[in-house]
Amino acid sequence: MQAKPSIKSIAVNRKVRRLFDILERYEAGLVLKGSEIKSLRAGRVSFKDSHVVFRQGEAFLVDLHIARYEQASYLGHEPDRDRKLLLHKREINLLRGRSEQKGLTVIPLEIYLKDAKAKVAIGLARGRKLHDQREELKRRAQERDTAREMARMK
Repeated sequence: MQAKPSIKSIAVNRKVRRLFDILERYEAGLVLKGSEIKSLRAGRVSFKDSHVVFRQGEAFLVDLHIARYEQASYLGHEPDRDRKLLLHKREINLLRGRSEQKGLTVIPLEIYLKDAKAKVAIGLARGRKLHDQREELKRRAQERDTAREMARMK
């Protein structure tokens, strides 16, 4: 019987919930350098405009900013470099095929440590229109107000 894996969340891409509808979710490993994993453990990561691209049968995470690690020597890492994702070949082919459809993209949802290994949750997403985003915000505000009123009534 295997032990339950320990998972520690590092960073969550919160903009995704508002801007996209997540259709499918996948877990991928990240190829990182030593100074990158140290900086990642410190939580110094930014998802701004990051997405997944496919090149020569491989998947890469582009525009993910992992800040330089201060204690690293001159051999530190480049903060905005492309990072290879570790996925099965069939998952790469499936995601590439679906992301070529109109309006679909592959974006990172969360970075976490699973048994001391860096993992990224990626999602196949469809962008929301501006009016859809506004409707979602109104719906959430209404649910929050209703919950607040119910709690006050008790």
